[in-house]
Amino acid sequence: MGTNIELEEGWVIIQKQITKLINIIEGVPESSMDASIHATVYSMCTQRDPRDYSAEVYHRYKGVYDDYLSSKVLPAIQEKNDDVSMLQELVKRWANHKVMVSKLCRFFNYLDRFYIPRRKLPSLKDIGFGCFHEIVHEDMKVKVRDAVIVLINEERQGKEIDRALVKDVLEIFVEIGNVNDKENLDYYVNDFETAFLTDMVDYYTRNGSSAITAVECFRREKDTISHYLHTSTEEKLLKQAQDQGEPLRPYHIGVPEWGAGCAGLDITSYYLAS
Repeated sequence: MGTNIELEEGWVIIQKQITKLINIIEGVPESSMDASIHATVYSMCTQRDPRDYSAEVYHRYKGVYDDYLSSKVLPAIQEKNDDVSMLQELVKRWANHKVMVSKLCRFFNYLDRFYIPRRKLPSLKDIGFGCFHEIVHEDMKVKVRDAVIVLINEERQGKEIDRALVKDVLEIFVEIGNVNDKENLDYYVNDFETAFLTDMVDYYTRNGSSAITAVECFRREKDTISHYLHTSTEEKLLKQAQDQGEPLRPYHIGVPEWGAGCAGLDITSYYLAS
């Protein structure tokens, strides 16, 4: 190849190894990857101007995710014919994506060490997970949220559901927003939790009068939290019990109703202490 590697010449080498990685992730028979991608990235980013291709490599790194997520991942999720299959595909694709980001971050590591800090650009990891958010999560979040809420309501009605699947899906809402800040739950709160809490109140308002008291409603919800909701949801959910106690006043023989037997009860403190 000579002393210098031209942009397109080098990218052919890099793309060949990326294609191998994608095939491995997709389950397509493929030979093992080799070290040529790492060496090529290093060479292309350390050559003297005008052949320092750091900016071009950085830009094309993002393009790898854009192309793969748009052409393979999103369609694979969208084509599923039922909610459970769709959620299962999403979980699988998210797990695969984390592997892909981990691998590519190592291969393009020189950018993270030198080029990115000097120019204060988003890290390779940020780009990888950001692309999944922009292309997959933003497109699917409403449908995924609604599918999860349907499953939770089915469980409330006594139907057995795949709790592990629900937990895995909700972990995506958490993980996709806290890659760099473990305390950041914005996507989980805004894209799932708020709708879940609203639906919960609506569900028990619609169905409460037929069977159980408000106290029992939220006892059940606490059990739900322990299986698949993020722990931060508990206090908010129990506060809903206190705030929404009046609309949830079902009558049930042998069990005190909210207004009679539970008057003045601080249900939030009651459950957090139990």
